[in-house]
Amino acid sequence: MESRCSSSADSRQGGRGVVNSTSMSARVDSYEAAEKKCISDVRRTFCLFVTFDLLFITLLWIIELNVNGGIPKQLDQEVLHYDYHASFFDIFLLAVFRFASLILAYAVCRLRHWWAIAITTALSCAFLIVKVILSKLLSQGAFGYLLPIISFVLAWIETWLLDFKVLPQEAEDDNRFQSFLDASERAPLLCPGPMSDGQFYSPPESVADTDEDLDDKQGLF
Repeated sequence: MESRCSSSADSRQGGRGVVNSTSMSARVDSYEAAEKKCISDVRRTFCLFVTFDLLFITLLWIIELNVNGGIPKQLDQEVLHYDYHASFFDIFLLAVFRFASLILAYAVCRLRHWWAIAITTALSCAFLIVKVILSKLLSQGAFGYLLPIISFVLAWIETWLLDFKVLPQEAEDDNRFQSFLDASERAPLLCPGPMSDGQFYSPPESVADTDEDLDDKQGLF
């Protein structure tokens, strides 16, 4: 009886170990599938904000072209007859440069380092500061203030998102995945194996009759 109880208890423990190992393996497989399938949510948010940067600067530039004499006329003046001191076209090209560089680095190549965003932000800030100092944008109304300031702010928001949100979150996810991977590798060593019959011992029944059995037999005779 005791051997049956111990056998059932051990089988239940072995079953729990198999279930835990199976669930852990399923988690590891889900992590691996997520890594292969798509980029992380925070990186996708960063890429969406980079796209917003380009679209917002483009929208402001188109509004500026329309306000200052019409789009065809201003395109001819700012693009075909480009003047560094009076044109907003280079600020639009700066937004295109940021978009192309960051999407290529962090969406296509999935870079996990800050050097690409550091280069784009440093070049953007240096260009905007020099342009504001040397150009005549401040004498061209509200857009002379608005476009450089918004471009400067958006570049730094992108840097903040990558450095404080994307990279730390992905590093935390990698550490969590590695811990699950290590636990799944250790699980088969910790789970009890199948129990053999030789591991159970039950005391043999006594062959000799007890005193009560002998009295019963004598009473019958």
